[in-house]
Amino acid sequence: MDQAIWATWYDLPDDLSDGGRDEYLGWLHGEYLPGLQARPGFAWAAHYQSQGGGADMQKVRAVFPKSEGMEGVGDGTQFLMLAGAAEPWTLLAPSVVDEEAAVTGTARRMLDLRQGVRPCIFSVFARIDGPEIVQRPAGTTPGPAIQMGSFRTAKLENEFDVGAWYAQYRLPAMARMPGCIATRVMLSVAGWAKYSVLYEFTSLEARLEHFEKGHEAAALDENEWSGRLVRYTMHTPGSPTVAQRIWPPVADG
Repeated sequence: MDQAIWATWYDLPDDLSDGGRDEYLGWLHGEYLPGLQARPGFAWAAHYQSQGGGADMQKVRAVFPKSEGMEGVGDGTQFLMLAGAAEPWTLLAPSVVDEEAAVTGTARRMLDLRQGVRPCIFSVFARIDGPEIVQRPAGTTPGPAIQMGSFRTAKLENEFDVGAWYAQYRLPAMARMPGCIATRVMLSVAGWAKYSVLYEFTSLEARLEHFEKGHEAAALDENEWSGRLVRYTMHTPGSPTVAQRIWPPVADG
């Protein structure tokens, strides 16, 4: 089972040539991620490219309060690399972040292309299956489209409200939402954010229609529970990430 996730948000340089970008992605998808996935204790690896989300998501992001205490936190938003492991311990003995920092040769050259790198290790504490879970066996690569937020709360007492909101409102809604494969709520073992939530969808179109337009829009109303919550959650740059999986490739049809 995958009870831990190593997440790395990052950008590639704007002036990187098409050839340089292709070389990087070819190495990442052909060597690095398959190598991670094959390691003992690792369940899967995946690579996503941000798509931004729809108009309502842009409005929700604008509501979030300004984050504080984020000096030194990477601000990359273009790509999200994920690796699932059996337990957080798997990612820390040895530390995957320390191992990345120590690589040499081609791997060092490729990893050094990344900018605004923001790593975090999360431990799953709650998860539900959605109506489309039959499209992904348990413990395998997340779905073709995701939304992944990472945040803290403005005040300590807000954390009790966050937990109640997920347990009473958000997770039950995701369990019956068309297009939803699964949802997992996580706590940070290492990294700036305290919370992260990974929503999996069959497609970006399904997410937009059933989640963003039909559910997430409630966050724009400050009189709704969701609207109150987003006004005290401080998110990392670009959060929540709305992204399409680019490795493993999404099968046509």
